Amino acid sequence: MTQSRTFDQRQDDLSRLSSPLGGRIRPYHCDSVLPPMLPQRASSGSPPIRLADIEAAFDLFEIGNGSTLSFHHHFRNADRLMNAVLRTAAQRGLKGLTIAPSSMFPVHDELAEHIRNGVIANIITDYMKGAVADSVTDGDLQGLALLQSHGGRARAIASGQLQIDAAFIGASEADESGAATGRLGEHACGPLGYAMVDAAFAKHTVVAAHNISGKRLTAAEIPGTQVDALLQFENPGSPDGISFGATLPLETPAARKIGAMVVEIVTAAGLMKDGLSFQSGAGGYSLGAVPFLGRAMEERGLKGHFISGGITSAHIEIVKRGAAREIRDVQCFDEIAARSSGMDPWHKAISATQYASPLHPNPTVNQLDVMLLGAIEVDRAFNVNVVNGGNGQIFGGPGGHPDAAFGASLSIVTTGLVGGGYAKLVDHVRCVSTPGDSVDVVVTDCGIAVHPNRKHLHLTLKGAGLPVVPFESLIEQAGLRATKHQTPITGSPCALVEARDGRILDVVYTR
Repeated sequence: MTQSRTFDQRQDDLSRLSSPLGGRIRPYHCDSVLPPMLPQRASSGSPPIRLADIEAAFDLFEIGNGSTLSFHHHFRNADRLMNAVLRTAAQRGLKGLTIAPSSMFPVHDELAEHIRNGVIANIITDYMKGAVADSVTDGDLQGLALLQSHGGRARAIASGQLQIDAAFIGASEADESGAATGRLGEHACGPLGYAMVDAAFAKHTVVAAHNISGKRLTAAEIPGTQVDALLQFENPGSPDGISFGATLPLETPAARKIGAMVVEIVTAAGLMKDGLSFQSGAGGYSLGAVPFLGRAMEERGLKGHFISGGITSAHIEIVKRGAAREIRDVQCFDEIAARSSGMDPWHKAISATQYASPLHPNPTVNQLDVMLLGAIEVDRAFNVNVVNGGNGQIFGGPGGHPDAAFGASLSIVTTGLVGGGYAKLVDHVRCVSTPGDSVDVVVTDCGIAVHPNRKHLHLTLKGAGLPVVPFESLIEQAGLRATKHQTPITGSPCALVEARDGRILDVVYTR
């Protein structure tokens, strides 16, 4: 049987790799030294240049071989702009591009051909799923992929570590000054929170908007002073593709049981109170727990401070029913949330920097009382893998997981015991994307495990009569239910997983 690579062996491999960002790789055990945030780029003082088509942007900004292009993912699995831009790059015969989208989905499957043809050499992103992710694990990239957290991406851009030659920003509405938003119009996708940092620091910013109005926008996430070029681009993305995969809440008996336990944990920990702030991110179990938390607050007559993260109709309902004061929204997970972002004054747009950057003096993630997130795997050290599955396939990325886990007072990971036939509670995760010291509690339908360093919390939950069990018990039960075994980690390095402060947590290998 082929010997699988251990975590220590994977760390040793880092010394032989180069980061897509350039410079030396800082393994996670090295001291963290955060770079300063650069000043945002100055306004040109001129209105944006109106472009006839995407190709005109390549000519105007001299986009050529080896350029770095960025994109946002607010249209999620219905985005059309990134495909169109890279189709243009391929038609022009460009090679060796680095692309830096905030996330990638199956809608971007055609980019796999650009990888194989050498048009795309490196990928820097927070999440990837589909043919592009498969192409990376097949070893097709000439360079490497770098998987960042949402806060880590904002840090890299604002510090100048990730230097963007041209940012292409799809918007539902823009005005003639270049100001743009995703909160208004028939193609509204919600606030363009992840694109805000791109516009502020990219060398050149192109807004591609479905509608360009002669009337000035009263609210815009992208200010016109940061926009160099403006393009009318029909349907940069459709709202009906926002809800996709892990952004759909589970409503199974197991999910309901986990949701009820989350309420009991929050209550026992003393956090079920006025002013509660919480986040739920992608993951069927974590999103499925949101209505339970909202109903519990409503029944107790409590009013929370704010809700953040990927926003859904369930979060909107909590505020409308008076159980929370406001929403701090960096992205929307469904059409109801997107419409609310353009209508409701308590639905506030925030940037990726405000949300999670470690360079921000007080990011939203540091103000969280409770974090609810999911997992592909969790191990006995409470390390979490949200990057690749038991067969080595990449179908995710850090996203906001490590940011919120680090910042929240109580970080709760919700998960089933098995996924896709593989055990989700394991001795060692295949890839570390959130370090275990940031996780407090793991909740499954078969019991609750508490981090061994949280002895007081363990006693508190046990004293409240909650089903606290040893993590080893969950590993054993998961192993009994699993029908597949994790494939050995062999192959060659194809992707790096970055901690939010820029150090490298782990390596992903070809299958």
